[in-house]
Amino acid sequence: MSAVTPASRGGAPQPGLDELTPVKLRSTPALIADRLREQIVSGAFAPGSRMIEPQLGARLGVSRGPVREALQRLVQEGLLRNIPNRGVFVVELDAADIKDIYTARRAIEREAATLLHRGKSRLHLERLGAVVEEMRALAGQGDTRLIAEQDLAFHSALVEAAESPRLSRMFTTLLAETRICLANLMDLYPEQDLLVAEHQQLLVLLQGEDEQALLDAVNAHLDSAVRDLTPPAEN
Repeated sequence: MSAVTPASRGGAPQPGLDELTPVKLRSTPALIADRLREQIVSGAFAPGSRMIEPQLGARLGVSRGPVREALQRLVQEGLLRNIPNRGVFVVELDAADIKDIYTARRAIEREAATLLHRGKSRLHLERLGAVVEEMRALAGQGDTRLIAEQDLAFHSALVEAAESPRLSRMFTTLLAETRICLANLMDLYPEQDLLVAEHQQLLVLLQGEDEQALLDAVNAHLDSAVRDLTPPAEN
């Protein structure tokens, strides 16, 4: 017969238990929303595609209830649009949407840049530097999507540097919408070397002393993105 220890009788806790924290279990709708979000921003579901609950449920092996809840989450995030009497569709972003997305991004990223510039967090600046270096290494390889991912990684890291949960939460939705823009307008993406140079300049200004020059560069960078990603007007 094995010996009964104090821990097995509910006595003194085993070493290491104090380091454990409760496990946060994610609900099925949240997991489904994650899967669908990934497919939407990757372009697998084209803009205007209808999201049909029975088909999605059959494909994912779940009932319609969790799928319906997941779709409503994505409607709230702005990735899907619920049209009464017709159904739920992937959003179609036009030139006005692109401008509006970047207007909202400007407000968040200018604030994040200001906070990082004043705080000069070595950790966050090094993280941004690593992203820029990865972007530089990828430039010239001909894979625009990899460069685009590093572009978004830079701006995500910039917002994270503000250490504001609310700014980060707002930026998450804008980032998903930006990914939709990029997935469907990749042919309009700027030259890779130019994009690298712009991010290098932002990093230098974040490390420097001229806050106004930094904010002007953030404005110019986002303005340039709107021009690059706006489809040419049809005659």
